[in-house]
Amino acid sequence: MTPTEQSKHAAAICALAPVIPVLVIEDLAHALPLAQALVAGGLPVLEVTLRTDCALEAIAIMAEVEGAVPGAGTVLTGAQMEAARDAGARFAVSPGATPAVLDAARLNDMPLMPGAQTCSEVMALLEQGYEVQKFFPAEAIGGVAALKSIAGPLPQVSFCPTGGINALRAPDYLALSNVVCVGGSWVAPRAAIEAGDWQAITELARAAAALPR
Repeated sequence: MTPTEQSKHAAAICALAPVIPVLVIEDLAHALPLAQALVAGGLPVLEVTLRTDCALEAIAIMAEVEGAVPGAGTVLTGAQMEAARDAGARFAVSPGATPAVLDAARLNDMPLMPGAQTCSEVMALLEQGYEVQKFFPAEAIGGVAALKSIAGPLPQVSFCPTGGINALRAPDYLALSNVVCVGGSWVAPRAAIEAGDWQAITELARAAAALPR
C-alpha cells in the first residue's frame, strides 16, 4: 500500500466520526465493554495506544466488536506495526515519522497517520504521498492558531490533531478546513473506566459524535 493509498484509507476512517478516542488500556477486562460503549455512542474508530502490556490483546478483542474500527496508536517501530496488523488493527498512528515506521506501514499494507509538527515535516510527508497526518502534541505546539497558519501554504494536507484537546476545545479544531477529526481521551476518562461506568462513556461518546465539522 503506497502512502497515497494509506492516506485515502485514513481519510475514510477519519470520516466515520469527528472524534477518535485515544485509549490507554491498563486492564484487558475493560477492552470489550469499553469498545461496546464507545461504538454505541457513535464513535467506532478506536485508537489503542501501545503503551501497556495488554494493548495488542485489547486491539484483538475490540476487532471482534461489531461496528468497531480499532487501530494502534503510539507506533514507534516496524515491529510494533507488524504486531498491530497481526492483532487486527485497521490503521496505525505515530507521533512522528521515522523511515522505519514509514517502511513498515508500506510493507504491512497498514493505513498510517504519521505525526508532524512543523511545515518542513508536513512537506516531507506530503512529498511521499501522505495527505492525512497527525498533528501532535496539538495544544502544546500552537493548536488551532498553528493549524490555521499551516492551511495557508499547505491546504492540501488534512490533519487529525491530538494532544491536550478536550470537549471544550474540540469544536474550534473541527471548524478548521484542514482538520478531518480530532483525537482525544476525554470521551473515556480513567475514572469512568475503572468504575465500569460504561453508560457514562456512551453518553460522552454520543456528545462527541454530534460535534459539527
